[in-house]
Amino acid sequence: MKAPARGLYLIVDPEAHDRHGQEDLLDRILGAGVACVQLRDKERIPARSTAFARRLLELCRDHGLPLLINDDPHWARDLGADGVHLGQHDGAIREARKLLGPDAWIGASAYADLDLARKALREGADYVAFGSLFPSVTKPHAPRATLDLLREASQTLAHPICAIGGIRPDNARSVMNAGADWVAVISAVWNAQDPLAATRALVSACSAERGEDAGDP
Repeated sequence: MKAPARGLYLIVDPEAHDRHGQEDLLDRILGAGVACVQLRDKERIPARSTAFARRLLELCRDHGLPLLINDDPHWARDLGADGVHLGQHDGAIREARKLLGPDAWIGASAYADLDLARKALREGADYVAFGSLFPSVTKPHAPRATLDLLREASQTLAHPICAIGGIRPDNARSVMNAGADWVAVISAVWNAQDPLAATRALVSACSAERGEDAGDP
């Protein structure tokens, strides 16, 4: 799989999405300039979760966006998703590669550890994620990465870098400037009163780092 364009890496939590009660919300958000999508369903309820995942995959296909599944390469394979994102305790990267094949996009969490990132890349990850960069509602106890770590990673790793944790429109530009290829967000969109407006603001912040104007979708 070709690497997604740089920019906003949207993590979709079905429960958080459902709180907004807008049937077409996902479609509008995915059309607002998102670069990559991850489904993070920690409270998987078989019938509901599968239906939601299939709908999300359909929308990602409509918008030409890759969909990765959090934690579970078997579910990613069964859904026909584009890949998987693995935490440190979510199984071996090499096993996920065998299961999903050479074209799957596999990401790995490196937290605040450059050596862990190097290990994941040696084992076959396509990108690594660092964070939490800032205080995070979703993972308040996550190890704290720094912008300096992102700079060092971008200068020494020959693979794309994702940053996550407490990223908002007012700090996304600094994260991209430090070398991140993507900024991953959960609460900045799903805890916002207007998730679509929050998405547009984040897309604009990511685009501004490249001297572009995202404009109105």
